[in-house]
Amino acid sequence: MKTNKSYRFTPLLMAISVIVGVVIGTFYANHFSGNRLNIINSGSNRLNNLLHIIDDQYVDEVNIDSLVDMAIPQILSDLDPHSVYISAADVQKTQDDLKGSFSGIGVEFIIRQDTIHVQNVIKNGPAQQAGILAGDKIVSVDDKPFVGKIVTNEEAMRRLKGAKGTKVKVGVKRYGSNAVKYFTITRADIPQKSITAVYMLDDNTGYIKIKNFGENTYPELLVALAQLSQEGFGNLVIDLRDNTGGYLESAVQMINEFLPKNKLIVYTQGRKSPRQDYKSDGRGSYQKIPLVVLINEASASASEIFAGAIQDNDRGTIIGRRSFGKGLVQKQMEFPDGSLIRLTTARYYTPSGRCIQKPYTAGDNVDYEEDLLARYQHGEFFSQDSIKHTGPAYHTGIGRTVYGGGGITPDIFVPEDTIGMTSYLKEATMSGLILQFAFTYTDDNRVKLNTYKEMMELADYLKKQNLVEQFATFANKNGLQRRNLLIKKSHRLLDRYINSRIIYNMLDEDAWTQYINKDDNVVNAALNVFRNGSAFPKKPEQKQAAKKK
Repeated sequence: MKTNKSYRFTPLLMAISVIVGVVIGTFYANHFSGNRLNIINSGSNRLNNLLHIIDDQYVDEVNIDSLVDMAIPQILSDLDPHSVYISAADVQKTQDDLKGSFSGIGVEFIIRQDTIHVQNVIKNGPAQQAGILAGDKIVSVDDKPFVGKIVTNEEAMRRLKGAKGTKVKVGVKRYGSNAVKYFTITRADIPQKSITAVYMLDDNTGYIKIKNFGENTYPELLVALAQLSQEGFGNLVIDLRDNTGGYLESAVQMINEFLPKNKLIVYTQGRKSPRQDYKSDGRGSYQKIPLVVLINEASASASEIFAGAIQDNDRGTIIGRRSFGKGLVQKQMEFPDGSLIRLTTARYYTPSGRCIQKPYTAGDNVDYEEDLLARYQHGEFFSQDSIKHTGPAYHTGIGRTVYGGGGITPDIFVPEDTIGMTSYLKEATMSGLILQFAFTYTDDNRVKLNTYKEMMELADYLKKQNLVEQFATFANKNGLQRRNLLIKKSHRLLDRYINSRIIYNMLDEDAWTQYINKDDNVVNAALNVFRNGSAFPKKPEQKQAAKKK
């Protein structure tokens, strides 16, 4: 009996021996067999294992988070041009424009000579309520000087933006005084408008400029349409030029306002994403109004969905230049640290079945990023015949030919206006000297300019001030040599650009848009379409018959 009792512990001793053997074996394998670990066993774990090895054994200390921030974008860029990684620090900044609001003090500023200059103060915003005026220079934030090389856009945003209800103390210098005035501002939600201009182009034509497709763009559209209805509009221009896109849902809601029931707006489809159709529900209030949509090479994504749905359903006329060509759908996925990726999971297809995504080579984004420059050099901005259609032909509901594989080609092409374009004008624009002059002139003459509250009266006043000559003198002192013949040739464009920026500084983006639209060739082409009664596209054979008559 005594001997039998001693055998009770034998299984336990054997188990312990096995565990010890595994631990020792793993130790020696890890330290003396080339550090292979499990890297060869699973491809999906290689990156994670590599980071552990670097963190554990690399000769110098490494910030692994920073290494990941550099590695993930490279991995995603090898997939397609629009799958991206956004670090936690940049997430808020990238989403503010589309969220409809952000929390801050409510000023628009520029940085000149290492100092924040308040360009505009948002009406009824926290800064205005605290007493901040356009033209003020912010020289301190929370009792700490904020001037010099430290002043960057990123640092200014970091210090001035903040959670709703929090306070920030700013010190400002006001025009005509060296004394510093102090204001305590309580941060609040600052609305971000997607629709930046709403007005009547003529007695019968309404105009709506849409900057992007955010969370509140559809309600903003309804308000804009109601405003134009009160002014008696019978035609409508929707300007999507330079609109880089936004939320698909907003675009679908807006298109629905203009289409009859059960019309396909767009559909998406991918390898792991079954086809999903988006159709109109017939509840739109503006299904029969003559409609023109304006686009250009910077109109992308949701803008192209909007234009494509109107074009393929023969609902209106598209005018301008070929759009950007982004037809990839990104799904947003967040990591625990707050960073996120936008991964392409499907493609957009217009009602005729065309994908508007322009060609790209996975892992090589250089040609893709330089596509617009290539189009310009090829002459596409100046001649419709220079447009290269890389995709097959499709047909709209009434049989009109449209093309996929590279953006939306407009029904009416309007070339870029090059009359008066010179090397002097290009340098004046690209150097930022026009913006600097416009702000300096605004600041120096703010008291007088404040007496003009309407765009037209301010424009008439500026026209008499010989600002091109004043600019030429300013530019010459700041490194741009005066060239009288080129200045004379570009006088109209210089005057237009300078005046528009001063109008923007003194009034708002709506007034600025109205001013530049006065002699805009694309807007004029839209008005001609309405005058000719041709906003609704006709069948190809009807066009031929009209020509024979």
